[in-house]
Amino acid sequence: MRKKIRLVLLIVGVILLLDQASKALVVHHMTLYQSEPVVASFFHLTYVRNTGAAFGFLAQTPAWFRQPFFLGTTVIAVFALGIFLRNADETDRMTNIAVATILGGALGNMIDRIQDGSVIDFLDFHWHGYHWPAFNVADMCITLGVIGLLLVSFRNQRVVPNDETVP
Repeated sequence: MRKKIRLVLLIVGVILLLDQASKALVVHHMTLYQSEPVVASFFHLTYVRNTGAAFGFLAQTPAWFRQPFFLGTTVIAVFALGIFLRNADETDRMTNIAVATILGGALGNMIDRIQDGSVIDFLDFHWHGYHWPAFNVADMCITLGVIGLLLVSFRNQRVVPNDETVP
């Protein structure tokens, strides 16, 4: 159990450090809405603040609702992930890493919401008229962690000839 806890704390700590440091650099070196091309017509660093969730979900709702909702949702998610992690097998490194990655990302964005009431986003991808909403290191970690958990769930199931799924 101690190995698992050390691994999770290390991953969460590294993610928090990278996330908060990258956001601090953006805030320190850019002005709000400033966009700097890194790879022309593909990737820019664009400083925006997102008061909503993914894709601006609930961004237009009043702050008196939005702030407690997002903070409460994050606290519940962190608590649920903690329980999930506690019950995960210590030898299942992929599950433990995936959950730690989600935790690190969730906590990184929660820090922003507590400090500023919004999340700092700056990774901005676009291609031939298609534009992905800007995101940050925490968002990337949450997404990678969810993908990791999906891969683990597929790995842990096998399909038998009569199409019944066996855990």
